[in-house]
Amino acid sequence: MQASVSSHSSIHAAAPVSGADASAGNEYLAFKLGQEEYGIDILKVQEIRGYESVTRIANAPEFIKGVINLRGIIVPIVDMRIKFNLGEPRYDQFTVVIILSIAGRVVGMVVDSVSDVTTLRPEQIRPAPEMGTALNTDYLVGLGTLEERMLILLDIECLMSSAEMGLIQQA
Repeated sequence: MQASVSSHSSIHAAAPVSGADASAGNEYLAFKLGQEEYGIDILKVQEIRGYESVTRIANAPEFIKGVINLRGIIVPIVDMRIKFNLGEPRYDQFTVVIILSIAGRVVGMVVDSVSDVTTLRPEQIRPAPEMGTALNTDYLVGLGTLEERMLILLDIECLMSSAEMGLIQQA
């Protein structure tokens, strides 16, 4: 996949956004988990790789598939389909691992497929509704609307650094 990351300096020079959400014209990597399409901040993405076998770690939670050796760095691999309880995961030619750089750590995230990089302006992002979902709304930035598409925007840093994931030590 070719992902062009344009000049981010001009993006951040846009009008200030009120509140804690500073996503003025941010770019999001869109990916699928089951039937839903999600988006994460492209600046957290280090690379995208095909799924490869992992080394299992004893007593790790089920959603942590194991680890891979990525150019000398041991990277934990999280299967988001298992984490979000989205049915039985399949591993096929579309399954990809998004390698993330979160809080100085490298973490891999297994998803069904990656579609594209999308730029969303603040007016295209709606607040996430409060509802009893498998995904805690604390980890949601909001819902991004783009023509007929709707992206569930994840705060991937908040999610991966959460105590329930146990991947990144809290500062």
